[in-house]
Amino acid sequence: MSKKIKLTLQILSLCLIASCFLFFNASIYLVFTSKCQSNFGDINHQPKIIEVDQYLPFDEKSKIVKINSSIKIENNIPILDGATALLPIYSSIAHAIYPEDSVIFDGEKYTEDSSIRFTDTKYAYLGLIDGDVDIIICAAPSGSIIDYAKEKNVELEMIPIGKEAFVFLNHINNPVNNLTIQQVKDIYLGKIISWHQVGGPLRLINPLTRPEASGSQSVMNSFMKTSTYTKKPLQVFGSSIGFSFRFYVEDLVGNSKVKTIALNGIEPTKENIANNTYPIAVNFYAIYRKDNNNPNIQKVIDFILSEEGQYIIDETGYVKIN
Repeated sequence: MSKKIKLTLQILSLCLIASCFLFFNASIYLVFTSKCQSNFGDINHQPKIIEVDQYLPFDEKSKIVKINSSIKIENNIPILDGATALLPIYSSIAHAIYPEDSVIFDGEKYTEDSSIRFTDTKYAYLGLIDGDVDIIICAAPSGSIIDYAKEKNVELEMIPIGKEAFVFLNHINNPVNNLTIQQVKDIYLGKIISWHQVGGPLRLINPLTRPEASGSQSVMNSFMKTSTYTKKPLQVFGSSIGFSFRFYVEDLVGNSKVKTIALNGIEPTKENIANNTYPIAVNFYAIYRKDNNNPNIQKVIDFILSEEGQYIIDETGYVKIN
């Protein structure tokens, strides 16, 4: 057999093998993978950092609620920190009762000398327990934060100051707009794995979670009464369900690809939070160390619970506690 014929046969063999691989991969995709993938796209459930410079105190262009209170704190100023989603509240508090020169923002972040810090739920709690800040505005602490406080022999005082809806999210094109509480629990326990089981299309569900010490994951663990969740490997190809807080999703982030899901037929509106018809309305708190002897901590707490402070919470977009 000539070398030319041998070369031609080898090329034909390679082409045949490549064709077989292509056919196999296409078959797997059409028969299997495409059934797992979402035709709705995905939802970005990574925490978005809001633009801090849009919520600065003492700034004419700031989006915070601006009131000039008769209550003023001029010295021994308690340092504030808190959850990302609650920055507009504690920024508004500083604007109302702190001196302007106590807030120092270098164009990118608050400095160590500022009366406001901006971290997130986890690091706000750690800063409070370690004595670096005086008051934080957050959801209830996670189990790991509670353990850390016990390890440091620190007792925390938690004062409810407002209410918010804990919401579940899916992609805007997903036709499922309502779930029952039990369906949500069954999704995260691995008992429901397809949107078809809750009235949607034949697509797998990808249940997303957050880091353990985040505020939303703490609420989720409390809601589920567990920190252990079940997800089959192929569900990562599915259309996602996630969770967060209503105001953070709708006002701070404003992701047009995401919508909130009604629970038991009840939408997470301010009205439904206030009248306690939405099933998962949670408190958020002003939290401080019980051993902190700064006399102005109570003054800040009293202001937050006053008519002016509750006005800030309501006008920001949350639900006042009283």
